[in-house]
Amino acid sequence: MNETSQFQIPDHIRLRKSELYSILDDICLDLEPTTTQSESAETSYETVAGWLSQSEHDALQQIDVYAHGSMALGTTVRPLGQKEFDVDLICLSRRYPSHGSPAELKKIVGDRLRDHDYYASILEEKKRCWRLNYAGQYHLDISPTITNFTCDNGGELVPDKKLEEWKPTNPRGYRRLFEHRANLLPRMKIQERIAASQDHANIEPYPVHTGPKGILRRIVQLLKRHRDVAFEEVTKDIAPISIIITTLAARSYEFCVNTFTFDTELDVLVATIRLMPHFIERPYVDGRRMYVVPNETTAGENFAERWNTEPERARAFYRWHAKALSDFEKLEQLQGLDVVTMSIGESLGSRVVGRVMDARTENISNARNKKMLYMAPAVGLSLTKTAEATPVPGNTFFGD
Repeated sequence: MNETSQFQIPDHIRLRKSELYSILDDICLDLEPTTTQSESAETSYETVAGWLSQSEHDALQQIDVYAHGSMALGTTVRPLGQKEFDVDLICLSRRYPSHGSPAELKKIVGDRLRDHDYYASILEEKKRCWRLNYAGQYHLDISPTITNFTCDNGGELVPDKKLEEWKPTNPRGYRRLFEHRANLLPRMKIQERIAASQDHANIEPYPVHTGPKGILRRIVQLLKRHRDVAFEEVTKDIAPISIIITTLAARSYEFCVNTFTFDTELDVLVATIRLMPHFIERPYVDGRRMYVVPNETTAGENFAERWNTEPERARAFYRWHAKALSDFEKLEQLQGLDVVTMSIGESLGSRVVGRVMDARTENISNARNKKMLYMAPAVGLSLTKTAEATPVPGNTFFGD
């Protein structure tokens, strides 16, 4: 069977679930960098890259500077209780030899940044990168890398945390694979029903409402936010790292959209979360069972490496995953807008949820009063009237 359910759900339930997903989508929008922050970060990135490239040091004569991490993937969420965002940069030196010291290349990059009066005033040294702190806005983390000539996929080598060895990585290859998966669209049952009802006609499927970010990016953002809230009061550094969440979600999403047919985006979200642990590999190495979440784009990088020496991290992931699955699964069963708001607030933060729900209530109320609120197949609530859309009466989908 290639469906999440063999039965068709009633339209009012499907529309209700679509509205729930729309709320989650709005929360993600609220947690993203503002246009001003994004433009400012882009300007800072370009000026820092220019400064590094103008160095006369031989190791910086031929460099590639590019963004990686959540900002490059489009999965950034504002850190809990903070306004600053992370912007991760790579400074790839094509001239630095593979037998050279990782600590020395890091020092070369740091010395170049210190040569700039302003950068020197906001510079902070981290274990294997340099941070430029733009207070109250964002910080740029600049990691030095060199070419990994043993990787056929354009991989690189990055210093380990002790600055003693080079370790394989491939940020650009990872981004390409993630974008491929993010561009995959799930099959929706309503599309199949529309197609099946047409005889001898060329009818294109009704477009799936994925939003500008796409469903996968929203899933990653929601999970990262849920993680931040779940571990807010945990003092130990055991919260699942973002690259593990992103990798498992992306692999699970690809499997789900290639295997199942869904009723709504909310079902895609839940199915993706449910299957994430299945993509944690558990090979035996020297008689010991290990945890492996590999970087599929280069050999030798295991995102879950610390789980094998710090098993509490693995236990923390499984506990958090169970809670995340439960929290998102139960949404469709909740009755009453206040109950829905409270539940999402407990999982994703009451302040952001409050802002989003207040704005939605105002917008929907205004649209309904003006008779400009509609229900459309595969979309749910919409302010746009289409041929398939019908006006929304004065009620909600939450039992109020």
